[in-house]
Amino acid sequence: MIGAQERDTEPSHEASQARSRLATHPAVLWQFRNSHYNEKVRWALDWKRVPHVRRSLVPGLHLGRVLWMTGKKQVPVLSVDGQMIADSTAIIAALERLVPDPALYPSHPAERRRALELEDFFDEELGPHLRRALFHALLPDADFASAFLTVGTGAVTRRLYRACFPLVRAVMRADMRIDDAGAVLGVQKIGAALDRIRAELRPSGYLVEGGFTVADLTAAALLYPMVQPPEAPYRFERPLPAAAAELRATFAGHPVFAWAAGIYHRHRGTSAEVTEHAPLERRS
Repeated sequence: MIGAQERDTEPSHEASQARSRLATHPAVLWQFRNSHYNEKVRWALDWKRVPHVRRSLVPGLHLGRVLWMTGKKQVPVLSVDGQMIADSTAIIAALERLVPDPALYPSHPAERRRALELEDFFDEELGPHLRRALFHALLPDADFASAFLTVGTGAVTRRLYRACFPLVRAVMRADMRIDDAGAVLGVQKIGAALDRIRAELRPSGYLVEGGFTVADLTAAALLYPMVQPPEAPYRFERPLPAAAAELRATFAGHPVFAWAAGIYHRHRGTSAEVTEHAPLERRS
C-alpha cells in the first residue's frame, strides 16, 4: 500500500510516449484468475485500454516465480515499461502516470485524496477480510476449492493439485490466518465496509463527485467474488458449497450488492488482453 499523498502527483509528460511503447511492447500481468485484487488490476488495465498479456499462476505453485521477480509472495505483478511492480495499488498508481487518460484519479486535489483514501480503506478493511471469510467457507470442500484455484489449467495440473490439496489447504490456512475467529471477524468487516460504501456514495451514485474513479473500481472489484457479476472476465460455473452460498446470502440483500453490480455493468467494458505473439497495431 502507498499513501494518498505519495500518489497526489500530476500525470507524467511522457504519457504519450509511454502509450506508443505499450502499443508495441504490451505489459505482462502475472495473476491468479479468481482473485479480487488481481481483478482490480485487470479492470484498470482494461479501463485504460492498456494492451497486456495475462500469465495465470496457480496459488502455491506461484511462489518460486513471484519471489524471484519481486522478492514478495503476492500477485498481481505487472511488468510494464521496464518496471516490475507488485501490489494492486502501486500498479494502478504507475498506470495512472504512464497512461493518465482515461483517468482513475480525480483531477481536483481534494477529490483525488478522497478517492485514494477510500481505495486504501477498501484494500485494508474489505479485501483481506472478504478473502478470509470466503476461503473459510470454501476450503473444507476439497473438490470445489481445488477446482476453483486451478480454473483454466490443464487436466494434469488439476489432478496433481487435487492430490496435493490437503497440504495446500494447510499452508493457506496458516498463511492467511483462516480460522473460525478470522471468519467471524471477516463477516463483521464485510458488513462494515458495505455500510461505509453506502454512507459514502454521492448523489451521483459514485463515491467521488465527477463520476467513476479508482474508489468505485476498488470497491466493486474487491466485492466481485461475492457479487459474481456476469461482466467479470473469469466465472466459475459450479454452484458454491453450502457454507459459501450462505455467506453470500448474508450480504446479497444489502443495497451495495446492487450498486457493485451496476458499476460492473456500466464500467467493466471489454478486455485489453492480447495474445503473447499477436502483432499489435500502433495506437494514435
